[in-house]
Amino acid sequence: MDKAQVFSAIAAQISEHGMVFPTSVRLALRIRDMLADPDCHIDAVAKLVQAEPVLSARIVALANSVAYNPYGREIDDLRSAIARIGLATVRTLAMAVVARQMAGNSIPADASALAEKLWAHSAHVAALARVLARRVTRLDPEAAMFAGIVHEVAGFYLLSRSQDYPGILGDDFAEWIESGERTIGEPLLRVLNVPENIRAAVDTYWDGYLGMPPATLGDTLLLAEELCPVPSPLHVRVDGGSPSRGSAEIELLIGEELLTEILEESRREVDSLSDALRF
Repeated sequence: MDKAQVFSAIAAQISEHGMVFPTSVRLALRIRDMLADPDCHIDAVAKLVQAEPVLSARIVALANSVAYNPYGREIDDLRSAIARIGLATVRTLAMAVVARQMAGNSIPADASALAEKLWAHSAHVAALARVLARRVTRLDPEAAMFAGIVHEVAGFYLLSRSQDYPGILGDDFAEWIESGERTIGEPLLRVLNVPENIRAAVDTYWDGYLGMPPATLGDTLLLAEELCPVPSPLHVRVDGGSPSRGSAEIELLIGEELLTEILEESRREVDSLSDALRF
């Protein structure tokens, strides 16, 4: 089976015929599209979100996380949770449902196990990206979290198609992902109507070039990937672990004291966020 031909065929199918989603994903996309309307009202969003129990639970969990609830004032109703985290974050969570459930329950057990590990990694990268955007690159933290949520979407989609291409989950599957991520990811992000700035950030991630000093949304995403202690199961690394330039190089990029301070002070926030984002 030729990898390049498989990736090109899947990319062509996405571009020409779109994608068929399960009911829960279609509802999440509907919510996301509703939130694109600047006149969208919180009550209308809450009413629609109530029909998606997974998304509802994650919204309340995120609203009660350290990042959005530093003073420990817990809430348990959906409308208050939406008001606390904001509509932009609800839109990010809707995309999280899409990404996570893209590789749903109908895939083989080996693919499902990879999807679980991939989501744990994605959630941690998203949480770290939010903190780094606020503390290092001074960019929109919610946009950074959005980029972290969708940066592995090609991997999720390929796992969802594993039954259509027998044998791709072999020992060289991670090499397949490395060589085909952009081929599949670019049309996938377009079909999903992911905003252009987020697509540009993911494109930077695929390039793998981290600017010095980090300044863009793509740099923020790459830095979060570099610092993430939860490795992606789909990427080949020389040391067998998560991607890393080494602490010395990262310290040169953002400063040793600042990096240590960020990692220490944000540990609870990142752990709380990543837990809330796990589906």
